[in-house]
Amino acid sequence: MFRRLLRTVSVPAILLTLAAALAVPSAATAATPTPPTAAAVDPSNAGPFAVAHTDLTVSAAGRSFAARVWYPGTTAGADAPVAAGPHPGLAFGHGFFQDVSKYESLLTHYASWGVITVAPKSQGGLFPSHSGFADDLNASLTWLTAQNSTGGSRFAGAVDTARLGLSGHSMGGGAALLAAGRNSAVKTVSTLAAAETDPSAVTASGTLNIPAQYVGGSADSIAGVAGNQQKMYDAKSSPTQLRVITGGFHCGFVDSSGIGCDSGSVTRAVQQRLTRGITTAYLLYTWGVDDSLYDQVWGSAARNLAGVVYSAKP
Repeated sequence: MFRRLLRTVSVPAILLTLAAALAVPSAATAATPTPPTAAAVDPSNAGPFAVAHTDLTVSAAGRSFAARVWYPGTTAGADAPVAAGPHPGLAFGHGFFQDVSKYESLLTHYASWGVITVAPKSQGGLFPSHSGFADDLNASLTWLTAQNSTGGSRFAGAVDTARLGLSGHSMGGGAALLAAGRNSAVKTVSTLAAAETDPSAVTASGTLNIPAQYVGGSADSIAGVAGNQQKMYDAKSSPTQLRVITGGFHCGFVDSSGIGCDSGSVTRAVQQRLTRGITTAYLLYTWGVDDSLYDQVWGSAARNLAGVVYSAKP
């Protein structure tokens, strides 16, 4: 932004300058001003879309389960029409014994940026199948892809079937990695405090040739970085990144804590804002939705983000 320089001048000089200005427009006044440089997009803030949601039953690939879908709407609220697309599709896996409602702040945020997210409510008991959960996540993407070409579907013509992704927290993060290894249609995967699974999410990470992001918290006492996300990151060839929130905790990725939760040295609000910014930028960039986010994913802005330790194999 331009600034005027103040100079000390005599009164006669000021009068002469004013007279000249009244008689002839100055070059500076006549010239078209240079527009200011646009501020970088901040993906931790809400995006441009109204947020809608619907509860339904997903039936695809031989699997059937209840799910909630958050999506960009023409208006906010339950069962609103979908905003004109197409929009990327994401399947999100909840953590062990966690309801999908615990991730509402994050998944509504993704919807505000134009992402349709299917969150299966399956595998919520004491003895979940990690492999079955991975299949549910992939079935969610299969279902969403089919809805895009199904006449009368809410999502008909609204899904960008070339931009599909997987995400999840804890057990759901591990399951997302298992699912990514089984689904060639998936273009990117982002995980939050991903936990080792059976079969192994670490092993699955080593098989991936798509971009993979591992976000963890340094104070996580449930699925700590060293025993989980670090191993997944080490197993994965480029492109991949590990983003560790300083003082972040396992339950800081959900909207409220329950029995058995841990705590950290940052507030939930701070951790969730960092998580929104890190993961939204990553998904939109690796899907090819917004190339301007490169710096926030792989560049100096990513490496120097306060409160987050950055490791990457671009």
